[in-house]
Amino acid sequence: MEFNFKQIATATMVLFAVIDIIGSIPVIISLREKNGHISSTKASLIATVVMVVFLFVGENILKLIGINVNEFAVAGAFILFFIALEMILGVTLFKQKKGLKQTATVFPIAFPMIAGPGSLTTLISLRAEYQTENIIVAILVNVVVVFIVLKTSGKLQKLLGINGIAIIEKIFGVILLAIAVKLFTSNIQELFN
Repeated sequence: MEFNFKQIATATMVLFAVIDIIGSIPVIISLREKNGHISSTKASLIATVVMVVFLFVGENILKLIGINVNEFAVAGAFILFFIALEMILGVTLFKQKKGLKQTATVFPIAFPMIAGPGSLTTLISLRAEYQTENIIVAILVNVVVVFIVLKTSGKLQKLLGINGIAIIEKIFGVILLAIAVKLFTSNIQELFN
């Protein structure tokens, strides 16, 4: 096992930008008001299991379908690109289906909000470039952040305010856009080689 701080830091930032838990604070507060209690621990654990399992099994699923990691990474780069555009421009390109009324802990908080298509695609894309153990550490760091945000969402909204959340979202949108371009260029070269 080789832990690389640079890989861990980059993977953590990429996942943080894709999961966009800070930008989701208004949604979390709204779900909490509509559904009552949201279990921060349960949502975090389910999201962790889904992401770690997909990190290991996702590539085998791709092979079964007949797609290699570089092709999936290029597709993932497009998804990251569009998520970044959403964050920077404040537009909605991906429409999410409305959640179940009984509980919001599993759906839509754990999946697809935290461990959604964007983060799962990102994990496979990251696996094409980084060591697995570094990605797992990045997942765990993000889940801890998600847990803290879920626990303190009301206080965070008051502290950051609407403008603060918007500024953080724009900054991470630009970072995510740059990462999407890097992911695309490095993997498209592998496809042509």
